Amino acid sequence: MLRNSLSGLHPFPKIIFSLFIIMACFLAIFLIALLIAVPVFNIPINELTHQIGNYKNPDNFVFLKYLQTVQSLGLFVIPAFIIGYLMHNNTITYLGFDVKIKPQRVIAAVIIMLVALPLVNYLGVINSSMDLPQWLSGLEQWMKDKESSARELTEAFVSMKNFWQLLYGIFMIGLIPAVGEELIFRGVFQRIFSEWTKNIHWGIFIAAFLFSAMHFQFYGFLPRLLLGMLFGYMFYWSRSIWIPILAHFANNTTAVVAYYFYPDKINREANSFESIPGLEIFLLVNAAIFALLLLNFYRKSNEIR
Repeated sequence: MLRNSLSGLHPFPKIIFSLFIIMACFLAIFLIALLIAVPVFNIPINELTHQIGNYKNPDNFVFLKYLQTVQSLGLFVIPAFIIGYLMHNNTITYLGFDVKIKPQRVIAAVIIMLVALPLVNYLGVINSSMDLPQWLSGLEQWMKDKESSARELTEAFVSMKNFWQLLYGIFMIGLIPAVGEELIFRGVFQRIFSEWTKNIHWGIFIAAFLFSAMHFQFYGFLPRLLLGMLFGYMFYWSRSIWIPILAHFANNTTAVVAYYFYPDKINREANSFESIPGLEIFLLVNAAIFALLLLNFYRKSNEIR
């Protein structure tokens, strides 16, 4: 039987098999999605490649949102369940779905996530000021081009004109990535790398590093690394995948809702974050509150254990 067939392997082949499953699922599902898109969106086959990269045309947004949803399902959600099936006798147990959690733990995780946002945003400001040496100018330009493309695509996705588009934006940007990315990076990779290094902290860091690198947004690498580590420790302390999923969902959905109601204000504040009066004092107080909340979450989780 295939179930539990990979459990006895060394962590390195587990990683290789996991990556193979992820790529195979993504390619198969993405190909099927493209074939479905031809009649549904009335796109000629010879124009598919052009339409995939055409995010400047508002008429193409529905197609791109469809592909983004399919990509998240094929790259993260479906592979995670297949990997869990091959790694353990019980897929739900392996991925951390069956650990009971109290509502207080959920509320605490969401509050911690929201309190962390100013620190995450400030780390993003620091990261965005990164300046590479002259001899790496080619690499720096490539990184800036990737960042610019990702920003334009994100702005296209969060450009919502009505309430139904907001709901789909929450589903596409808030829910699906939160579920899929946590299943793969915390439910699978964090577990395997912790087993490999025999150290949970290294497992959390490596999974968070891969989580941040996967986005190919280098000027936002540090804040995503911090978020990945926060989600990782939440998963380790609570033993439930629901906790990092809900925290991740809170983070993504907050951004989607903020862009929907205050698009101009969000962009303006992002560009003037460093000029806020008393910023240093605010960040120190914010960091202290964040640390206390995280310490309390850790202690409460140990009591449950």
